Amino acid sequence: MKNIYNYTLEKLEDYFISINEKKFKATQIFEWIYKKRITSFDEMSNVKKETIEKLKEDFYFGNIKIISEKEGKDVVKFLFNLQDNNKVEAVLMKHDYGNSLCVSTQVGCNMGCSFCESGRLKKIRNLDVGEMVEQILKIEEILNIRISHVVLMGIGEPFDNYDNVIDFIRIINSGKGIDIGARHITVSTSGIVPKIEKFIEDGNQINLAVSLHAPNDEIRNKIMNINKVYNIHSLISVLKKYIEKTNRRVTFEYIMLEGVNDSKECAIELANLLKGMNCYVNLIPYNETSHIEYKKSSKENIMKFYDTLKKNNINVTIRREFGGNVDAACGQLRANYEEGLL
Repeated sequence: MKNIYNYTLEKLEDYFISINEKKFKATQIFEWIYKKRITSFDEMSNVKKETIEKLKEDFYFGNIKIISEKEGKDVVKFLFNLQDNNKVEAVLMKHDYGNSLCVSTQVGCNMGCSFCESGRLKKIRNLDVGEMVEQILKIEEILNIRISHVVLMGIGEPFDNYDNVIDFIRIINSGKGIDIGARHITVSTSGIVPKIEKFIEDGNQINLAVSLHAPNDEIRNKIMNINKVYNIHSLISVLKKYIEKTNRRVTFEYIMLEGVNDSKECAIELANLLKGMNCYVNLIPYNETSHIEYKKSSKENIMKFYDTLKKNNINVTIRREFGGNVDAACGQLRANYEEGLL
């Protein structure tokens, strides 16, 4: 049996064709699941009994469970237990423009960024499509809200789970599915260049964010292992190609680490690196954790960095701080749970 939440509309159509049924039935089923939010095939009142019995034979409804919920100002962090007892997190952020959910894509992460809590806990496996979809469904159900924006920036490197992530996006973007607009979905990568190439070829219209966090190879090599495989030059080159092909803007995520990457010199170097690109920089105050020695840059240093980029005509924002009091660093809630601190 297979998890029904793993199936895009197109894959469900293929399934019905394979059992000699009309493919329009896929749309019927999809709308029952995502518009009416059924959790049992028996609830489908306009579907033939024989079809329902066949679906019950071939599929089940996945059922990840929320085991911890921590709430702060405009933020709720959820810890999920998967069916194999692995744990992942999702973070709901309440903005004036809607509810944004930060979704996990893997159990653990192999990128090994030295400042990242989820990278400290190595990758156990990829999440399947349904386990990502259910993070949205469960939170919408429990809080009785609509999630309007999704960012794939939780535990894991989304492009290290590329095919499942793309299917997840198809389900949540489908007008017959969860129906979140492409411009409201952002996928973040640490810079796996061949997967960015594939992303360009696939013609995806969703937003692309890149975890840059340093203006040169020397600093980036120290804090991000991925840079030793795909250096800044190769990363910027492929992103210029992405901008040219898609005419879309790239977001550069830049975590502000005290004494590491937050000097005025770093800001000038970053401005020179990004000059002329259709992009903006999102400066992120670091969420400190008890396991990692990095410290958050001072507000003064963050503002100086911001001002330097502005003066050099780089579009820049400072991310509003969420969840410092709810273990909101990626992987922090999971780590505390595994270590018996919750």
